[in-house]
Amino acid sequence: MIFHCLCVCTLLSDSKEGVKNSMLVTWSTANKTESVVEYGLWGGKLFSHTAEGDASVFIDGGPENRTMYVHRVTLTDLTPAASYVYHCGSDAGWSDIFYFTSLNESVSFSPRFALFGDMGNENPQSLSRLQKETQMGMYDVILHIGDFAYDMHEDNGRIGDEFMRQIQSIAAYTPYMTCPGNHEWAYNFSHYRSRFSMPGHTENLWYSWNIGPAHIISFSTEVYFYLEYGLDLLFRQYDWLQADLQEANRPENRAQRPWIITMGHRPMYCSNDDGDDCTHFQSYVRLGRNDTKPVAPGLEDLFYQYGKRIALFCFHIMERKHPKYTFKSLFFCTLSIYVWFCLVQGCREKHDGFIPKPRDWSAFRSTDYGYTRMRLINGTHLYLEQVSDDQVALACVCVSVCVCVCVCECECE
Repeated sequence: MIFHCLCVCTLLSDSKEGVKNSMLVTWSTANKTESVVEYGLWGGKLFSHTAEGDASVFIDGGPENRTMYVHRVTLTDLTPAASYVYHCGSDAGWSDIFYFTSLNESVSFSPRFALFGDMGNENPQSLSRLQKETQMGMYDVILHIGDFAYDMHEDNGRIGDEFMRQIQSIAAYTPYMTCPGNHEWAYNFSHYRSRFSMPGHTENLWYSWNIGPAHIISFSTEVYFYLEYGLDLLFRQYDWLQADLQEANRPENRAQRPWIITMGHRPMYCSNDDGDDCTHFQSYVRLGRNDTKPVAPGLEDLFYQYGKRIALFCFHIMERKHPKYTFKSLFFCTLSIYVWFCLVQGCREKHDGFIPKPRDWSAFRSTDYGYTRMRLINGTHLYLEQVSDDQVALACVCVSVCVCVCVCECECE
């Protein structure tokens, strides 16, 4: 019995960790079976190629100790920017037929993204629109920035099974890149670590990859909060981030990919009214923790030092922010932190509210359900649209590398 089929991109900034011209397909079954993907070019002979992989055993930490087999198969030597048809499974049972477009690996490629977080089985308000737009070919990559299913471990993992079936209509057609959120905490994030297949060797907790003119870094904000799982993760991630940013900022690399984009679940700044970490000046994510031995470093100075362009976060609200550093807005040309977004798709926890008076670095706030569309136009400009599913409207922002923000009016088609 096949629970879900999910393809993800495996490209990395360091080709030693990834496989060029490849796509990774992941699915799970209740019983041990072979791991096979049959595929072929769109319009060619159906299933002209076969790839085999392996399966790992995942045992849920709930009282039933439910067991599932997570299958992973890498499709290699794909023609860049070509469309493929595939299905996954074995002679014991096959999935439906899906299709995807392999990644265009040119640095002049202008990729299109859908960005969101906080997607639950209950109240996934934007899901139907995302399903339609994905299958229309509007996106090259999906970024899910933390909080899945609400929660994947519940009902002995059956909520996670249902969630993976739910997102199959998106993730089986377009690379689905993720980062962990606080709702993945159970059993040391075991469902998140096991169900997804991100690049690198950190069980999906942090990784980076290149696409078009951008270097994209996914990291875990949760290492600052769930210290019961070990302080070592926090320091390992920090050291990795520092090394990755250093490599991305080498002149020859920055010339090819001037956009450095990070994605993590909990923001460093927000004007929420819920008292979460981002509402405090002494934010753990921003400044680190002084109550650990050794003291745990925060991320703001590190990101500022290496000239990050865009930070993407997701935590129950949508808030676009001016460039800022140490709680001060930077209304001038800078190579440091640019525009910060919080994006919410829809879940059972509904919305958070805002404090009545926004901070001076808060450019736009909304409690509407929705998601963001982003396109990297070239090495100096990108375009963002915030889609409101409550108002069926868009808030559009054009961003260049010199803190030039222009707001435009547009309508959903």
